[in-house]
Amino acid sequence: MVQKQRSKGSGSIYQNSRGQWVAAIEVGWTERGTRRRLTLKARTKAEVRERLAVAQRRIVSEGTVTSFATITIKRWAGLWLAQRQQSVRPGTYVSDRSAVNRWIVPTLGHIRLDALAPADVRKVASTQEAAGLALPTMQRTHAVLGKILADAVAEGYQVSQRARETSGPGVGPSSRQALSPENAMRILAAIAERSDVSRWVAALVAGLRPAEALGLTWDMVDLDAATMTLAWQLKALPYVERRDPTSGFRVPRGFESRHLIGAYHLVRPKTRAGIRVVPIVPWLAEALAAWQSAAPPSSYDLVWPRDDGAPRSAEFDRAQWYEIVDNAGVAVALPGGETRRPLLYEARHTAATLLLAGGIDDTTIKAVLGHSSVLSTQAYLHTDHTRTRAALTASAEMIGLGRYPGRNTLASLPPAPGASGLAGGRTPASQ
Repeated sequence: MVQKQRSKGSGSIYQNSRGQWVAAIEVGWTERGTRRRLTLKARTKAEVRERLAVAQRRIVSEGTVTSFATITIKRWAGLWLAQRQQSVRPGTYVSDRSAVNRWIVPTLGHIRLDALAPADVRKVASTQEAAGLALPTMQRTHAVLGKILADAVAEGYQVSQRARETSGPGVGPSSRQALSPENAMRILAAIAERSDVSRWVAALVAGLRPAEALGLTWDMVDLDAATMTLAWQLKALPYVERRDPTSGFRVPRGFESRHLIGAYHLVRPKTRAGIRVVPIVPWLAEALAAWQSAAPPSSYDLVWPRDDGAPRSAEFDRAQWYEIVDNAGVAVALPGGETRRPLLYEARHTAATLLLAGGIDDTTIKAVLGHSSVLSTQAYLHTDHTRTRAALTASAEMIGLGRYPGRNTLASLPPAPGASGLAGGRTPASQ
């Protein structure tokens, strides 16, 4: 009997001495001129035949390669993070690293990329839900896992399309809310005697992001022209080796930053739209002028530093805000009838809502708040501020801020229910 000759390039399948099924196929030549053979292993003949078919299709579409080997998700996630730190902002990297190390690797790390199934992907979200995590965190982790798998495919690893297209944990409404004008006025009454009242009015009226406020320096404030240039944000950058300042900082290529002290840096906003010149309403301009003479001296020229002049941490800033809203007796109602403290970032949402309520057009609001959907240029930063100044002034007047005759300007506002207020200029001990 004449054995039918196997066609060249079709590969061969056999079972080795250990009982594994093996597929072998020639994939070109080595640098020494010898044939290069690719071997694939599986537990069953059907499985190895499928792997061989996939390899043959990839050879047709991608050309010859040295290996179609796969690795575990834990191993690939480590390589992915090492690459990721070179291309994304430090804050994004830290968030990605947290998702990988806390949820993705503990749940899926032992699984090979080519063996990942949709049920495995869904297990990450179910584990987070069982731990009581909020939907936005679950969505963020799912997005990170999706990026990890997409980059693995781009690198040449096998990941099934079914796993990569597994649906996420769902989409829900944003948990952030804007404060009502009445609650904003209660907060203003609670901060009436604080010497740093300008810090919180800048958030409620001008919509400054917390990092923008903490990174604002006096050289970017022009009280004569009544404008402030928002070009930097205060961020604590991660060290290359955690908690080791001598290891340097983990930043991507081309990342622009100015080191202040410790981990604190001034960094550029995420988008060009974040760099903008914002008019200062008359009340805030006079409050800033009063604060300039009373503010702690800062070696870094920060507008709102700690009592010792050092940068305020985000944690300290939030603690200040929570003390204020507690004294104001302001809480946010939740769908289940429960309440929570307003988030500091919700002061920015309040600024946007006040602008909308004043009938301000979307383009102006985006210009004031620095939304990335606005196509900004350097020339745009020096445009006429008449319209944006009018918009911000109208917002300030909606919550009772007219002129700024002195420290007791806010004393005539409705008192916060049950609020005892804060001693003049008193702030908790800086951390």
